[in-house]
Amino acid sequence: MNSNTQYCCISHEFFRTASTNPNKIAVIHASGVANLSREKSTSPNSNNDFTTLLEQRVESTSPPLYHGDRCFTYSHILNSVHSLSSRIRSILHGADDPHLITTKSQGNIVVHCGERTVLTSESLKNVEAMVNPSQEYRPKIVGIYMPPSVEYIIAVLSVLRCGEAFLPLDPFWPNERILSVASSSNADLIIGSQSSCGQSNFDRLDESHWLVKSISCPVLSYSIEENLQECSCSTDLAWPCANEKKRSFCYLMYTSGSSGKPKGVCGTEQGLSNRFVWMQGVYPLTGQELLLFKSSISFIDHLQEFLSSILTACVLVIPPFKELKENAYSIIDFLQAYSVNRLTAVPSLIRTILPVLQTHADMRIESSLKLLVLSGETFPLTLWETLSTILPKTSILNLYGSTEVAGDCTYFDCKRIPLILKEEMLTSVPIGLPITNCDVVLIGDNNVSNEGELYVGGSCIFRGYYNESDIMSDEFVKLPQSYGCKDSVDVCQSELYFRTGDLVKQLPSGDFIYLGRKDRIVKVHGQRIALEEVEILLREHPYINDAAVVCQNLQADLVFIEAFIILKDKQQLGELLVPAIRSWMINKLPSVVLPNRFILTESFPITSSGKINYKLLVSSALLTKNVKDKIGNTSCINLLQLIKKAFHDALMVEKLCNGDDFFMLGAWINVCN
Repeated sequence: MNSNTQYCCISHEFFRTASTNPNKIAVIHASGVANLSREKSTSPNSNNDFTTLLEQRVESTSPPLYHGDRCFTYSHILNSVHSLSSRIRSILHGADDPHLITTKSQGNIVVHCGERTVLTSESLKNVEAMVNPSQEYRPKIVGIYMPPSVEYIIAVLSVLRCGEAFLPLDPFWPNERILSVASSSNADLIIGSQSSCGQSNFDRLDESHWLVKSISCPVLSYSIEENLQECSCSTDLAWPCANEKKRSFCYLMYTSGSSGKPKGVCGTEQGLSNRFVWMQGVYPLTGQELLLFKSSISFIDHLQEFLSSILTACVLVIPPFKELKENAYSIIDFLQAYSVNRLTAVPSLIRTILPVLQTHADMRIESSLKLLVLSGETFPLTLWETLSTILPKTSILNLYGSTEVAGDCTYFDCKRIPLILKEEMLTSVPIGLPITNCDVVLIGDNNVSNEGELYVGGSCIFRGYYNESDIMSDEFVKLPQSYGCKDSVDVCQSELYFRTGDLVKQLPSGDFIYLGRKDRIVKVHGQRIALEEVEILLREHPYINDAAVVCQNLQADLVFIEAFIILKDKQQLGELLVPAIRSWMINKLPSVVLPNRFILTESFPITSSGKINYKLLVSSALLTKNVKDKIGNTSCINLLQLIKKAFHDALMVEKLCNGDDFFMLGAWINVCN
């Protein structure tokens, strides 16, 4: 972004960037490298040959392009946005379109809804009035049913250009969830496309498609090929920033939240823009960088992944998303092939690929990756220590936030860790300090001034949950007079704050440390336990690659804590390692904190945003599936089997692990019965 240009809205900023760089490559669909990655995975000596494969297939070096890749210029995208935004506006005003599919239900045409009140909650009206007393426009909802692709980017920019709100509908969701979200949002229109980015997991949208047959609103089948064949066109739409009535929100994203029930978050353009402008001011992109678009469209971070690139004239590399889902390690191939300069990921993904990154990553990744942005989960200090050794030239940033605060509201640059470690003992990387125009307040319990729940105010907070009935009493609060906005936060006029449900501790430096979710804090014999703390410790064990800890609350103070473990070497030791892990933990944690059961598994169930799905971990179906009772060829096998038979007979349980605690397991069963 030109420092001499006043930023006003996403649509204007993209127009300026694209108009200034019409012939520059904006997006690369990396199908060529995806093919090479698959070749490598099937070749016995692939690790040594991948660099050779890249050299054989490269067609351009600035930016890198390979046989099978497809690229799109800023002019291509700008013209497509002009065309699609005009079509969307016409359709929403009742006009026909040759590619508009009207849905049928029991032989009757279903007419789409037209004007209506989008946010039905009276509480949400009160929130809007408190945040901005002036009258606002409540936008129409346009669903976007596409994987990460150039088509998805064009659709988002087109909806924003129209002044409406976009709703990501992830094609990789289960069909029931897609229909549930589309129905809950009462979408006015859904735009779908078969991605030009490699093979898609869904067919071209037409009358026979399952979504078209199941949905009760019109569906627009979009093809970038048609736009590329058309000549450049202009649009007479007014700029969103010039409209007299500002839209109350610009995107609707559904998140499971702590309850597990999908909740529609009404996010603002102000929040997205503030996050972009802050990042560009502190960690600027010059337009020479290559970035990777790899996050699911159901994860809020995906918006900044592509906006930060196309608003600054960078090159955005988009791998086929199906490839990344099926093989997480392939991300290393894309980093290597395109010399990616900036990557955003959740810590669990980095932990997953760490063994391969340590073993096979070449000097190209070490020298090209300038910034690694981690967010969405606790960032263990041990992971930072490893990354700083593997990638000594890479700046590592830890961001904290959620969908409700436009993705991010605090940040911590890991170059400050050595200084903080001189004064503090840390197990995780701090989440840091507020970004520009965001206010973060800690409200403690029991007169503890430096620990408590985090409240967020300012430009980043959302406008409420879609169709939620009681948000005022739970999520939004006015702070006591002793708190409030800082002088630097001039946008928080009403002192309206969002309760995050996250517990933090504030260090003398002012930085915040994430302690865990309020709903992941349990008490055992009156002692508070953060399950995240147990996970962090388990990940420090030399044989453990990752860990997830869950708790089943029983009667009175009795809780049953289970630790799911992924070993670094799945072929070695097996469950014989469990007693050693328990003994190792005894010297590091109070006995009440020790897990009652250790379960070895090969992977964790994950949410659509790539985080661990704790709800599924707790379910008995997954427990039965993953608990393994393999002893191996050892001299103690007969004795072990005798002991387990004694446990079985005494407790009358079907499944036993080698590390199960007889007394705790018996108490648990007694309570359950």
